[in-house]
Amino acid sequence: MKPIRVLQVFTIMNRGGAESMIMNYYRQLDRDKVQFDFLVHRKEEAAFDDEIKTLGGKIHRLDPINPLFPKAYYDALRSFFTTHNEYSIVHSHLNTFSSFPLKIAREFNIPCRIAHAHIAIDKVNFSSLKKEGIKETLKKIIKLRLKRKVKNHTTHLFSCGDKAGRWLFGEKSSFQLMNNAIDAIKFEYNTTTSLTYKNELNISEDTLVLGHVGRFASQKNHSFLIDVFASLLKQKEDCILLLVGDGPLKKEIERKVKNLDIQNKIQFLGVRTDIPELLQVFDIFVFPSFYEGLPVTLIEAQAAGVKVLASDAITKEVHLTKDIEFISINQPGDADLWATKIQKTDIQKKGQNTDEIIKANYDIVSNTEMAQKFYLKHA
Repeated sequence: MKPIRVLQVFTIMNRGGAESMIMNYYRQLDRDKVQFDFLVHRKEEAAFDDEIKTLGGKIHRLDPINPLFPKAYYDALRSFFTTHNEYSIVHSHLNTFSSFPLKIAREFNIPCRIAHAHIAIDKVNFSSLKKEGIKETLKKIIKLRLKRKVKNHTTHLFSCGDKAGRWLFGEKSSFQLMNNAIDAIKFEYNTTTSLTYKNELNISEDTLVLGHVGRFASQKNHSFLIDVFASLLKQKEDCILLLVGDGPLKKEIERKVKNLDIQNKIQFLGVRTDIPELLQVFDIFVFPSFYEGLPVTLIEAQAAGVKVLASDAITKEVHLTKDIEFISINQPGDADLWATKIQKTDIQKKGQNTDEIIKANYDIVSNTEMAQKFYLKHA
């Protein structure tokens, strides 16, 4: 008997939070029963493409969605579903853009159409315009208008957390949580791994290591992170910042680092496949995002026993252990406040938090069992 095939809809399968989450589920699935295929909206190859193919998945490519003039996209998607009638489940991870593929899926009478909330965007106001600029603010306005249509074409609503679900679907909506689960055991702190990676990165054992994992995009607030680190260097010279990821603002952040003349204290590590090992090096994970859904990176960091200092704009649902603290990004002098908080953070003992992550139901094994049962029931 052939497995059912679920069409997972993404922009591109690079190492973002939602993409990493669905890959965690994909690896754990009984792929003799449930198989994932991917509909993406970029022509270029992506980080997870080879693994998807190895696991038996197919990758279908369409052009990007133009939210103002979607006719060409609708026509292309109609053509796709005309020649691919093997899908009874379409699971869209496009957030506010999910209405576009799910509208056509509904036209083709696909019985299970899932919109999945991964993010909760903050309000658009003068403050957000000042922080993020006109371009990002206009994008947010478009997304805020589009989100009203998402539920029109769905049969099921999924979310990574309560805050993201209420933001995308409405305060009174009912939705099913699909946790941003991880393979918790992989992240368990290991002294040998930590020392090995510090040697590879040329970091001395006594150096304070700050780290961040995330795409270089406006949402992640890297510019503020650099301000925090520059402030910290005035108080403590023996520290280093590791930045993992890539994105459109990377060169801008590199220029800022160079202008501040602190490039010898920051390592840009690019996109990595060894996040569980790199987290063993971090003393403090600094995460000052303007907004998020429920960041899988913060679950991973806590599983690794890393202290986390996160923006208070992030949902408290991610508070799974004693090793995370939330700080304002909206007060005057915040960079100095964060730097002082870093100085006062006790990093002497890494927490062994694997059991707490599993107890909080963020381990991938039990979560995949639930997801697989859902797909089999609704195929």
